[in-house]
Amino acid sequence: MTNDRRFADMLHHRGQRLGQGDPVAPPLVSATTYHLAGLEGAAFKYGRMAMPTWEEVEEQLAILEGAPVVGFPSGMAAISAALFATLSAGDTVILPEDGYYTTRLLADRFLAGFGVKARYVATTAMEGADFTGAAVVFLETPSNPGLDVADIAVVARRAHAAGARLIVDNTTMTALLQRPLDLGADLVVAADTKAPGGHSDVLYGHVAGRDAGVMARVAEWRKLAGVVPGAFEAWLLHRGLETLEVRLSRMCASAMVVAERLSAHPRVRAVRYPGLAGDPSYKVAQAQMSDFGFLISFELEGEAEAEAFLDRCRYLTQTTSFGGTHSAGERRARWGDAVAPGFIRLSVGVEPVEALWSALAEALDA
Repeated sequence: MTNDRRFADMLHHRGQRLGQGDPVAPPLVSATTYHLAGLEGAAFKYGRMAMPTWEEVEEQLAILEGAPVVGFPSGMAAISAALFATLSAGDTVILPEDGYYTTRLLADRFLAGFGVKARYVATTAMEGADFTGAAVVFLETPSNPGLDVADIAVVARRAHAAGARLIVDNTTMTALLQRPLDLGADLVVAADTKAPGGHSDVLYGHVAGRDAGVMARVAEWRKLAGVVPGAFEAWLLHRGLETLEVRLSRMCASAMVVAERLSAHPRVRAVRYPGLAGDPSYKVAQAQMSDFGFLISFELEGEAEAEAFLDRCRYLTQTTSFGGTHSAGERRARWGDAVAPGFIRLSVGVEPVEALWSALAEALDA
């Protein structure tokens, strides 16, 4: 990650356009209407179609993804756009049964009503699943919250052989740690609310892809559905992206330390982190990721023990999101995920790792 020129290119993406006295940071432009004496030559016409601040952020994300990007007001808005742009009545979509639960709710409560059938497959079974008859295969790797990993290149080849497109939810990794489009995915979706924003103060998402026709449908969906981000939210995401590489480096390094120590703790069991040499996902993760991420999952004896640990740890915020500067922990069974009552998803932040571990150890030993 430290030798990745994409991040340097992203930081300086405005440099070649700057004139004398121009602002280095992109201006926050929230105008919904623009001067239109005539339509010819107008870069912006109406706020639902495009805004200058969106476009700056989409350029940044496009550099990281290596592909055109369309921005959205949340990760779920991006997922919805990708699915509605690629599915029609009568189609079948393959979804991970152990991935982000809201994607499954979207399929069950809305796509089904439009005549789209969903089939559910575990992330670990995706590489060998039967995709016959599917129009879209939707993969989330590492899965949230279980952190299982699938070989994106293998799934892409099998999906394409079955005549299906592959959409990969890359939220847990970001484009700096994993590049699904380079591995054969047709579209990438991500919630930039997480690590790219990084400060737990903005909702944002994006879709990236290299098929111009599909991306045109994604953009059309945004315009016609009115699922548009605000200029201020785009500007906040820009601020987060400026420090993404630095934050990820620290978060990933700290997560490795914490995962190793959790694995050795007598009260902790079932630790999952793709960077551990003994993790079932390690071999594939090592091949397709540039680092192993900042999410760890583990189990304590039961619900009471997990809740007490979360209450005691002074350096954990109890929140349902991840990827922020503050380390965060959550007992995922409370949302209905198919996990043990004492299962905890831990998002490692940017705290000094020894201070963080001291707080975690004290809470475990109390």
